[in-house]
Amino acid sequence: MTAETITADASGTWKLGDLPVHRTGFGAMRLTGSAAFHLGTPSDRARSIAVLRRAVELGVNHIDTAAFYFSATRSANELINTALAPYPDDLVIAAKVGPFRDYHGEWGTAARPDQLRGHVEENLRQLGRDHLDVVYLRRMGQDSVAEHFGALAELREAGLIRHLGISDVAPHHLAEALEIAPVVSVQNRYALDRPDPVADEVLRLCGGHGIAFVPFFAVAGEAGAHAAADTHDDTVRDIARAHGVSPAQIRIAWTLHQGLHVLAIPGTGNPDHLAENIAAGALRLTADELARLDALHAPAG
Repeated sequence: MTAETITADASGTWKLGDLPVHRTGFGAMRLTGSAAFHLGTPSDRARSIAVLRRAVELGVNHIDTAAFYFSATRSANELINTALAPYPDDLVIAAKVGPFRDYHGEWGTAARPDQLRGHVEENLRQLGRDHLDVVYLRRMGQDSVAEHFGALAELREAGLIRHLGISDVAPHHLAEALEIAPVVSVQNRYALDRPDPVADEVLRLCGGHGIAFVPFFAVAGEAGAHAAADTHDDTVRDIARAHGVSPAQIRIAWTLHQGLHVLAIPGTGNPDHLAENIAAGALRLTADELARLDALHAPAG
């Protein structure tokens, strides 16, 4: 079976609330250019649209985006709208609010709770929808998420949002949010070669609560928003060679092996990388391979 014939259902299915999604989804951030936001080279519009359409053809039914995913010439939400509207009935679109960028692309202070409705409505406008399937509150350094998350809970009651999530959080933030409204998913930075005991604990807690854990920068590693990782540990390379796949595919496979509630949202503007990312959902790592990779993730000492 070639990468071109493997579809997203090979990774299994999880429910975000009442919405079933394949565990391999798509992150829209890199659609706008060679790196995140206003960094790097602007994307080719036609190719970005083609990647989105191909993702859906390959079974992707979970797309992660945000109104603040834009470059000087591209908007991820506008590309999604152009490529996919009218949207397939089973397509789940998740958006994030909290960070603020002005029209020049400069980052401002975090949105106040009373500004979040405007941020949600801007996502709705750009995507051409009357509700958002999932909205994450991206924590912007505040110790308490209660006031911001409470504002989103009110928008959920009003019908603008179907389900809620939180992002960049510690265990006490999750506990705080759960006191206010149901949480269907948590997004934290999490990667094979980036040990983070807090993220590990949040992943574990999510599993216990039946909440999806959705890592971001799982393939990028330390490169983060700037680019996909281009250096890999020898262990990753050895296991990739054994499976006849790329190191990036091993990173995605390891991520998915961390629990049935763990979802992957690798992003790319390259159609070949898209097919490889989705094919990674079909990889099955051996116990020995997982042990060797887990050793890379363990904190030093």
